[in-house]
Amino acid sequence: MSGGGSLGVGLPYQKFIGFALEETRRRTTLTPHPSQEKFKFIKPNDDSTIFNALSFSAPKIRLLRSLTIEKKNSFQVLDFAAFSEPEYDLPIFCANVFTTPAQSIVVLDLNPLYDTTVHKDYKDKYYRNIMPLVQKYSELLPWGGKITSESLRFFSPIVIWTIFESTEHNHHVLRSAFMDYYKVWLELMDQEIKENNKVLIARNREEQHKYLTWRAEKDPGYPLLKKLIGESRAEVFFGHHRTYTFDLYFVVLFEL
Repeated sequence: MSGGGSLGVGLPYQKFIGFALEETRRRTTLTPHPSQEKFKFIKPNDDSTIFNALSFSAPKIRLLRSLTIEKKNSFQVLDFAAFSEPEYDLPIFCANVFTTPAQSIVVLDLNPLYDTTVHKDYKDKYYRNIMPLVQKYSELLPWGGKITSESLRFFSPIVIWTIFESTEHNHHVLRSAFMDYYKVWLELMDQEIKENNKVLIARNREEQHKYLTWRAEKDPGYPLLKKLIGESRAEVFFGHHRTYTFDLYFVVLFEL
């Protein structure tokens, strides 16, 4: 995928986050999460890197959090995710982008809480009616190549996994995809009915934990973040202390 013109630095990933927050506020009440205070203590190791992190919660949203990193004339990172409360088995919204002046590496998905290759009912419930999304972007954002079978378990049938040239045109396509995917996630959230079965709630909570454990152990962004903010702070950010709490993935304050 190419065309447009060289993009270089200055990608407005804050606009992605601004859109997501505005769209969310149209539907529910966002409350800043107490973890935001802790973000003040996570600083880059050099003055050329800008690090911004936010987190919120809402009646149906356990955690909505964002991270952007920009190193001048080098790279930019967007890491945005939204998790529902465990009373809902809603997929996890995930947008991960790593951009250099030459190329961008992207994963955009509604990560399934349950393996869609095993749980057909879950696949039908959440993905059957939104397959046109991946069809819309499959040519514009072509498949990025082989990924591990372990990772596939956490990806949905509509995942966008792509690598493309960093041009203005391609960036606009990515922004359009981000907006479409997030609006679909919000629509699914609106339709959700609260689960009262304690066994199912506990199961949903455990599946969220499995996802977070996978991210903490396998996230390709960990080496980069370790270099930027130091190993100890990166370990806290990605949950590498293995304390099996939800909060150590993104420095939030409630346990599984």
